[in-house]
Amino acid sequence: MDKRKNYYIGLDTETANGLTDENGKSDLSQSLVYDIGWAVTDKQGNIYETRSYVVADIYIDHRDLMNTCYYAEKLPQYEADLKNGARKLARLSTIRKQLRADMEKYGVTAIFAHNASFDYRALNNTMRYVTKSAQRYFFPYGTEIWDTLKMSKVITSQKTYTAFCDANGYKTKHRVPRNRATAEILYRYISGNNDFIESHTALEDVIIETAIFAHCLKQHKKIEKKLFP
Repeated sequence: MDKRKNYYIGLDTETANGLTDENGKSDLSQSLVYDIGWAVTDKQGNIYETRSYVVADIYIDHRDLMNTCYYAEKLPQYEADLKNGARKLARLSTIRKQLRADMEKYGVTAIFAHNASFDYRALNNTMRYVTKSAQRYFFPYGTEIWDTLKMSKVITSQKTYTAFCDANGYKTKHRVPRNRATAEILYRYISGNNDFIESHTALEDVIIETAIFAHCLKQHKKIEKKLFP
């Protein structure tokens, strides 16, 4: 490990729908995490270490919720990955300890995610749910949370990106259409692979989001990055 470098962690989650309210309606603001993955990286997007966990507190203890998750059809893949060791099954408390250990090992103070507010909220929801609010926050105190969706404005504002979105119909449905900025579309643009399909499994999505992170930094422009200013 080169101690002269600054290291970061890219993180992603997959969630099951939240618990139902008194009317039997699922509360999407209370989504619970069943899949979490991260990668230790530098500004150039080099990856030094990866982690991929299935959260036992949700995946095992609340199997009924797993059938509600948007990508429930991927459950057989998770079962296969757990058997072959591609992913590890662990309690959220254990996963949190490993994240802290990786942050300490590499001197990481900033963690990034695409649309980071979703992951931040979902992880806190899950932590509060499984600990009955004994612990309320997933990330160590003082951790900076960066949002590559915000950072990607340095890409989406480029004329070449606008032309790319115009040519492929990657526009919002607003009255004044804007360039879309999903991780999948951004990665199609920076990789040149317009057939790329996002995996929607945590670690695999982190890999492309790390490439987006590095591409944003490579622009050498002032970037809005912090989730919380």
